[in-house]
Amino acid sequence: MAERMPALQRRAFLALPGAGLLASATGARAQTGVAAGTAPGTTLNLAVAAPVTSLDPHYHTLSPNNMMAEHFFDPLVGRDAKAALRPALAESWHLVDETTWEFRLRRGVKFSNGQDFTAEDVAYTYRRVPTVVNSPGSFGIYTKAITGTEIVDPHTIRFKTNGVYPLLPQDLSQVYIICKAAGENVATGDFNNGRAMIGTGPFRFVSFNADDRVVMSRNDAYWAEKPEWSQVVYRFIPGDGVRVAALLSGDVQMIDVVPPNDMPRLRTTPGIAFAEMPSLRCIYIKLDTAHDVSPYITDNDGKPFTRNPLRDLRVRQALSIGINRQAIVDRVMQGAGTPIGQMMPPGANGYVADLPPPTFSIDRAKALLAEAGYPNGFQITLIGPNNRYVNDAQIIQAVGQMWQRIGVRTRVEAMPFAVMAQRQARNDMSAMLIGWATAGEPSTAIRGNLTTRIPDKGFGTVNFSGYSNPQVDALTDEGLRTADDAKREAIFGRAMRVAMEDVALITLHMQKNIWALKGGMTYEARADEYTLAMGVKRAVG
Repeated sequence: MAERMPALQRRAFLALPGAGLLASATGARAQTGVAAGTAPGTTLNLAVAAPVTSLDPHYHTLSPNNMMAEHFFDPLVGRDAKAALRPALAESWHLVDETTWEFRLRRGVKFSNGQDFTAEDVAYTYRRVPTVVNSPGSFGIYTKAITGTEIVDPHTIRFKTNGVYPLLPQDLSQVYIICKAAGENVATGDFNNGRAMIGTGPFRFVSFNADDRVVMSRNDAYWAEKPEWSQVVYRFIPGDGVRVAALLSGDVQMIDVVPPNDMPRLRTTPGIAFAEMPSLRCIYIKLDTAHDVSPYITDNDGKPFTRNPLRDLRVRQALSIGINRQAIVDRVMQGAGTPIGQMMPPGANGYVADLPPPTFSIDRAKALLAEAGYPNGFQITLIGPNNRYVNDAQIIQAVGQMWQRIGVRTRVEAMPFAVMAQRQARNDMSAMLIGWATAGEPSTAIRGNLTTRIPDKGFGTVNFSGYSNPQVDALTDEGLRTADDAKREAIFGRAMRVAMEDVALITLHMQKNIWALKGGMTYEARADEYTLAMGVKRAVG
């Protein structure tokens, strides 16, 4: 295990209600669907709701991309199903002094091209991360703390930080190591076409058809436990009904993001098993405070305002308390979620116990709008994905209807996530539904979403909406430099409270992760919602 690993990093994500693997199957096992020409039981066909935006493991800090990268690449520091840190390509790590971390690398690991994994590959990877062209969400947030790198020997590497930085192992768990043979100027396109898909992970790349599927084969030289499957067909099926139909017909043996409305029927279907766990993903609404005149807000006659209403705290508060979060969880999510008033789930590191969801009140919301100078409300457009989160299109419809009741006439636009991601990068929105999966502790959520966008510091990497609060920035800086686990957690809790009371964004709920399997399969449910082929096993007995 890691040497002198801070206690906060060792704490597993155990306190969520219902955390763990829940599997139940009824009836006889269904015949496993396999690819043509492959012996039964050697190919796993699975389907996920969200397609990747790239196979480049450093292009976009997005869960679908990260969980795909897990199949082909490894980080130095891994995470188990409950989000606790564990050794991966690094066997151990420790502080040499207050500003120097040393990582001891695993010996005998080979890349899929046959080359040995060494410290040179680590240094090469971390040099590349902040230079990826046109990244809509840079992984530079996770390497920003490194101010110098020293290769001690092929299996020992040291990182210098500018002052005390206790969260470096946490950060490096988010960055996948690639082979230096890919070249100094390797482009994102070289991953998508397969030329740069050289990793140390459990699978080897076979093919990629964008928005359709990735095909992979088992890496029989993998350094850890080898997957059960010689081949995996990893399909992208955004449509809920189509994905469920593929499972029931046997075209696939596993799906993620099981639609809540289909759960009663699936639970009574012979041969279907489930894996369930409360999620680390917060669903929330971003509000545009960057524009002087927000592009999709007008008065009730359709005329643009001369000032942006969303810059007024009272307006943001009104939009927040005008949402009945419990009703969304009960009716839209069919109970598969937890209303939330912050970005951390109950029981996780950094959760602020006395920061509940805002109290729903139509009357108070109307009064706040009137105080802000909008007694008759205004018009706004709320955008969101229709293929990324559980019932995402239905959620924005529900929010739109709730805002109508407080006098904010809302136009709702649902679109494919890839389209919305580009609009987010341009801040082409006034209000947008999106999600963020935490890493089991609060620093990444705060740095990525709630701090001022300062690329040189790695702050605000996905904060395209313009929110900025010097107090949040200062507390985040302080927390990142605090070695004591309890003190650091308290500081981040203060930062979260300041941002939430300032309505930096509108948190709605934490998702619940649900997978469905057919054909006598089991899956170890994961708090990070990753769908990993290596976690799928044949049921024993």
